[in-house]
Amino acid sequence: MTAVTFELHKTDPRTKARRGTVTTPHGKIDTPVFMPVGTAATVKAMRPEQVKDMGAQIILNNTYHLYLRPGHEIVREAGGSHKFMNWDGPILTDSGGFQVFSLGKMRKISEEGVKFQSHIDGSRHMISPEKSMEIQHALGSDIMMAFDECAPWPAERRYVEESLELTTRWLARCKAAHDEYAASLGGESQILGEGCNQSLFGIMQGGTYKDLRERSAEQVVAMDLPGYGIGGLSVGEPKELMYEVMDDCVDLLPKDKPRYLMGVGSPDCLFEGVERGIDMFDCVLPTRIARHGMAMTSQGRVNIKNKKYERDFTPLDPNCDCYTCRNYSRAYLRHLFKCDEILSAMLMTTHNLHFLIKTMKNIRQAIDEDRFLEYKKEFFDAYGKF
Repeated sequence: MTAVTFELHKTDPRTKARRGTVTTPHGKIDTPVFMPVGTAATVKAMRPEQVKDMGAQIILNNTYHLYLRPGHEIVREAGGSHKFMNWDGPILTDSGGFQVFSLGKMRKISEEGVKFQSHIDGSRHMISPEKSMEIQHALGSDIMMAFDECAPWPAERRYVEESLELTTRWLARCKAAHDEYAASLGGESQILGEGCNQSLFGIMQGGTYKDLRERSAEQVVAMDLPGYGIGGLSVGEPKELMYEVMDDCVDLLPKDKPRYLMGVGSPDCLFEGVERGIDMFDCVLPTRIARHGMAMTSQGRVNIKNKKYERDFTPLDPNCDCYTCRNYSRAYLRHLFKCDEILSAMLMTTHNLHFLIKTMKNIRQAIDEDRFLEYKKEFFDAYGKF
C-alpha cells in the first residue's frame, strides 16, 4: 500500500468537477485544493501557523532551491522539511525540473540529467533523476514529483516528442531509485520511524500535441503510481489553448488517482481546471503579486499603488473576513507599500492566500450541492475579466 491514497466522493452531474480526499502521512487533504508555495521552506511573508489557520491543507517546497540553499543534507539532519520549517501538515516537493528549465542557457540537458549553473553564485551542479529522488527523500515530503523536462512553448513537435520520451525514461529511473530507497529502510524511516512515508507522482508531458499527450499518459500511467501531474502548461501559451489541452489530458488519467495541474493558480484557471476534473493546483501568483501591491478580491483585482486609494478607508475587500480586511484600510495598505514596509507584503499575502483558499472551499461546497456552474457564474460576474 502506498503512503498517499485518494478517495473519490462525488462528481458534478453537469461537468467533470469532482470532490475527493487525498490521505497522506501528515493528514488528509480535501480536493479540489489550492496549495500555497513555500519555495525555500517558507511561504513568503507568512508564518506557518498563519498559513495553517487560514485553512491551507498542504504546501509545496522547492527541491532545486533547498538543494542549493541550505542543502538537503542540512534539512535531513533537522528531521526533514516538516520539522525544519515547523509545518505539521502534508508537503509536496517538486522535482527541480521546472526551475532547471527556467535557467535557459545556464543549463545543459542530457540523458544523464541536467548540468546547470547556480543562479546564486554560478557554481556548477548536476541533477539527475536519482539525485532528485535523493534530495526529496532527504526533505521528507509526503508527495515527491518525478524529475522531468518541461518543454517550452512554442516548441517544434520533434523536440516535444523527444522531451516526453526522455521524461518517461527519467520517470522509470525515479521509480527505481525510490523503490530502492524504500526497500533499504527495512521498516524504519529516517524521517517518521514507520517505513517509507513518501509517495512518487509521475508527470505527463507532450506540449500542445494531443497525440503526444496520449502517448505520455499511456507511458506514465503504466507505472501505476499513486498520483499524476499534468506538466508543460502555463509556460506562455494562451489560456484558451491551455484549456483545450486540459480537455484532452484529464480523461487520459485514472479516475481513482489525484490529478495535479502544475504551476497554475489564477482564479479563472482554478475554476476552468476544476470544471475539467483537476484535483490539485499550485502557483506562486498570490504571494508574488502581493509583494507588488496587487490583491485578488471578490470584486476583481486591486492595485493598491493607485492614487485613488490614498484616502480610501474601506477594507481591501468588503466581502472578505481575513485578518487584513478585518483590521486595515486600503489607504493604510497603500501607505505601507509606498513606504516599502515589510508589513505590506505580510498583509497583502495574507489576504491573497485567504482569498484563494476560501474560493476553493466554496468550490468544494458547490460541488457537494450540485451547484458548481452556478457558483462559477456568480464568481465571474463579480470578479470581472482576468
